Amino acid sequence: MNKPPMLTAQQALDHLLSHAQPVGESEMVAMQASLGRVLAKDVSSLVDVPPLDNTSMDGYAVRTADTKNPGSILKIAQRIPAGSVGTLLEPGTVARIFTGAPIPLGADAVVMQEDCAIPEGSTDQVQVNTAPTLGQWIRRRGEDLSAGKTALVAGTFLRPQELGVAASAGLTHLNVKRRVKVAAFFTGDELSLPGEALKPGGIYNSNRDTLLACIRSLGCDATDLGIVPDRLDATKAALRKASKDHDLIITSGGVSVGEEDHIKPAVTAEGRLDLWQIAIKPGKPLAFGAVRKSDKPEDGEAWFIGLPGNPVSSFVTFLLFVRPFILKLQGREVSQPQSYLMRADFDWLKADRRNEFLRVKLNSKGGLDLFPNQSSGVLTSVSWGDGLVDCPPNQPIKAGDLVKYIPFDAFLK
Repeated sequence: MNKPPMLTAQQALDHLLSHAQPVGESEMVAMQASLGRVLAKDVSSLVDVPPLDNTSMDGYAVRTADTKNPGSILKIAQRIPAGSVGTLLEPGTVARIFTGAPIPLGADAVVMQEDCAIPEGSTDQVQVNTAPTLGQWIRRRGEDLSAGKTALVAGTFLRPQELGVAASAGLTHLNVKRRVKVAAFFTGDELSLPGEALKPGGIYNSNRDTLLACIRSLGCDATDLGIVPDRLDATKAALRKASKDHDLIITSGGVSVGEEDHIKPAVTAEGRLDLWQIAIKPGKPLAFGAVRKSDKPEDGEAWFIGLPGNPVSSFVTFLLFVRPFILKLQGREVSQPQSYLMRADFDWLKADRRNEFLRVKLNSKGGLDLFPNQSSGVLTSVSWGDGLVDCPPNQPIKAGDLVKYIPFDAFLK
């Protein structure tokens, strides 16, 4: 019997995303508690930003009619620091003004102080050495936001800069989606946690810290269910525990079809499962399905994604598949990570029939260096590197070729 063809990365991702639906619940939280959350509803500005025409420079507010000729000497009639409001600017006068201060009525330009001089012996006059254009160095009322205008749209992931926009709009609280709840556990009797004595033939579990950090970096609540023994009953019990209070279950290891790989029968018993071979390297095996929350159908399901156990494979498949799935659960826009055409400063002549993701690093010459060991077990390759080269199937790379480079920063945000 012929094996079904391996899915492309895009086919697998399209299938996952066709099932994901944003969580529905939201809550109102204070501004400083909203960092890393996802906005549930559009928010509008309560005020014009800026609230008045103001100056973007230290200098002198003038009437352009009085300063058509460079070298004009005018009386300094008022001084306006930020936080103060001046009076009507009379013809033939200027106002000493400081960055952020409102433009006084009558003024229609600002001349920066570097283009002015105080005549020798004078205390209340200034010489304007340039002829300003109408509106020069003036920031107009509402040019950033106008009262009632949408300041941030639903689905926005709230970073420090979005909190600044919301604050400038006069908002104190934001309606945000509840955090997506993700449970993770790790299979393999060979695994130990750092700090424990290694078992004979054992290794430390690096995937636990890598994947939990990835989950939390996306603004999710992450529950660590630890290492699960390589037994069918233990795997089923872990799935039942994880399903009750979580939207998504992620596992690492046990997604092949060997005698010690219990994910497939466990998820099948507790829910439903697709097990795929993805035409990528590293990271061929991927499992997707759902686990019942209880015996009552109305209680629903928790989604399940099973990742391969090799640490680089686990990390890369998280970036390619789990991250966009989580983004959709959060109600965020899902788009391809930003990539760039960059020069390869290496040869990769042993092209694979699968879509390869090579660990690379930007060099000082504006090109990309390749980590010398591309094994899926060499986790130092993703720590040394700062991104991936997306290498199409059956395509060798020669030094000087332009390749598709995806920085890690494009994924983890």
